Amino acid sequence: MIRSTLEKILPTLRSICADDRVLIDTASLQAYGVDRTTRWQPCPCAVILPNSIDEVQAIVKCANTHELPIVPSGGRTGLSGGAVAKDGELVLAMDRMNKILDFNPIDQTIRCEAGAITQTIQEYAEQEGLYYPVNFASAGSSQIGGNVATNAGGINVIRYGMTRDWVVGLSVVTGAGKILELNRGLIKNNTGYDFRHLFIGSEGTLGIICEATVRLAPAPPGRSVQVLGVNDFETITEILSIYNSGLCLTAFEFFSDLALDKVLKHHKLPAPFTVRTPYYVLLEFEHKDDRDLAIALALFEECNDKQLVSDGVISQNQKQAEKLWRLREDISETLAPGKPYKNDISVNISLMPDFIRAVDELAQQSYPDFEIVWYGHIGDGNLHLNILKPDALSAQAFNQRCADVSIQVAELVAKFSGSISAEHGVGLLKKDLLHYSRSDSEIALMRQLKQVFDPNSILNPGKLI
Repeated sequence: MIRSTLEKILPTLRSICADDRVLIDTASLQAYGVDRTTRWQPCPCAVILPNSIDEVQAIVKCANTHELPIVPSGGRTGLSGGAVAKDGELVLAMDRMNKILDFNPIDQTIRCEAGAITQTIQEYAEQEGLYYPVNFASAGSSQIGGNVATNAGGINVIRYGMTRDWVVGLSVVTGAGKILELNRGLIKNNTGYDFRHLFIGSEGTLGIICEATVRLAPAPPGRSVQVLGVNDFETITEILSIYNSGLCLTAFEFFSDLALDKVLKHHKLPAPFTVRTPYYVLLEFEHKDDRDLAIALALFEECNDKQLVSDGVISQNQKQAEKLWRLREDISETLAPGKPYKNDISVNISLMPDFIRAVDELAQQSYPDFEIVWYGHIGDGNLHLNILKPDALSAQAFNQRCADVSIQVAELVAKFSGSISAEHGVGLLKKDLLHYSRSDSEIALMRQLKQVFDPNSILNPGKLI
């Protein structure tokens, strides 16, 4: 049915966008029809690349008229299937809408199109002596529109918050084809419902984000990185408390020895310590002068005296800091070829030791013959539990076994009042688990909001709810 619909509207789509921006070749359909999940086969009917918000509006109106579903597509770096087009949908890719439109030095904001690469925004801000602090491993390929649609987090959350905290304006096209200008960059705007925040984290189910205005921060002072060897996970939150008492932390990450081992072998990197430990903490802090470095060393000695850490190393310059960060940031890339089953979960930091003990016991019972790789943003309560597929097990059997256990993990998340998706979004992958984090009343209201903004349900069907 969708194929026949496409044949009818293909001339209209080509009248909206130039012929070379309406793609139907197999290679394009395969490339644009998926994100970084590997669970589903891409099967879009076509890909269209608009150049302007007016073209986006025209495409959405055309799709409404012909009841053609649309999957919005950014950098396709998502890990929950939110940008997967598996059922003949039209992929609306924002790649060509990638310009930085305006920089306001007084308001300290950047207005950019949704396809602007995150790293490009970061570099532009740096050139102006400012800082865009939302940062993560995929910053070099992710797009700001996708960051907003998933409320992206990353490594600086404990100091700077999520994407939501930096968005002061949005231009969107709703599922009904209406253009909305939301908040217009204002810091204070107390005029009723702030629809901007409905679209942040909505995963493209309410509208298509076309432009974003983000505020910038002052350029940070110097930063140093420490890596600590830890024997017991339960001590990590105590270490966090000690370091928080004396330093302005920008990141507090952890990873298991197995995660480190994978990175060291894959990238042929040296180990940070001679004697390995079960867990590692990587922390980053801002330092204005040598006094902050002295405080960091004193805090390490306090942790060492309390036998919370067994070893530690601190960067002496930016190059060393980058090398230490690779031990943490290269984990996801290193594991990717093995197609791990990922759990992106969070609880309040105070509950973290009891929670991870419960999840670890469940994982050991459920996956006695699987490799389990732990890492995450412990400073904001976010854990990544990665189950690696054995070579002898088929992908289908592996995914089914992990999906069954994920229900038990979600039950633990609910018990600890946590979230089944801390930062990756819900997409296709986790929508069946949404009720473990959201009440029936909340989900019902989500459906009603979807009906208001996208009455024909053409935007990202089957995702989130």
